[in-house]
Amino acid sequence: MFKIKQIFKKPRYLVLEQNKLQATQGEENDPPSIPNGLWKKCVGCGETIYNKELCQHNKVCISCGHHYRLNAGERIELIMDTGTFKGINSHLTSVNPLAFNGYDHKLTASKDRTELSEAVVTGYGKIHGKDTVLAVMDSNFMMGSMGSVVGEKIARTFEFATSKQMPVIIFTASGGARMQEGMFSLMQMAKTSAAIARYDKAGGLYITVLTDPTTGGVTASFAMLGDIILAEPGALIGFAGKRVGEQTIKQKLPEGFQTAEFLLEHGFIDKIVARNHLKLTLSRLLKLHN
Repeated sequence: MFKIKQIFKKPRYLVLEQNKLQATQGEENDPPSIPNGLWKKCVGCGETIYNKELCQHNKVCISCGHHYRLNAGERIELIMDTGTFKGINSHLTSVNPLAFNGYDHKLTASKDRTELSEAVVTGYGKIHGKDTVLAVMDSNFMMGSMGSVVGEKIARTFEFATSKQMPVIIFTASGGARMQEGMFSLMQMAKTSAAIARYDKAGGLYITVLTDPTTGGVTASFAMLGDIILAEPGALIGFAGKRVGEQTIKQKLPEGFQTAEFLLEHGFIDKIVARNHLKLTLSRLLKLHN
């Protein structure tokens, strides 16, 4: 039997069209969906940066010049002539000499995350055609801490350079000695310094480039022993932290203490070089000291 209410019932095709229209309008009113990692806020100036544009400028903020950290692969690609870099001593990996709890797991996690065997990559190649031995520390691997293998690879780098009569450039980035190896890590300060002394006696040129951060035992050994010491703008460079220093000397430390700019002003480094000019600066130094 026909019912009166069916007269006012909408046809099915109209209901479907109305639902579709409402869904479309809802999508238009929703805030735009931005994929994670597409933009970032600059820690230097607070400007919003397009990540792709940041990478195109070698991870330097185009607004304020803040230098973000590079990993070892990015650094090698920036400095060395394309296709010329060849790694050495990449087979060396750390063990756990003190059976420190959790150290093996940290090493495995760092290897998986960075695809590196240790916190420093060593090798040789060309910079604007000039043969150069290179060591690049990576702070992504246990904060670039210096353990037995890092010290060994640095020492072998200088021995290799001595035998080949080639200059050495080291990019430092480290939180200091690796506490999980105790005294073994502290011994690397003496080992690397002795290797540099032998290399210096043989007449080699050693250039260090201090990047953010360069601290602890690395600063107290091979980082500050270069014939020429360069640094990137704004890099943190020091031995102990500011708070520890103030507690030790019982005094307030000055503003900007342990920055590259402060060290340049007080004669601890030779020059601050922006990342985009670094390769050209290094190649000129190599030519001058050929």
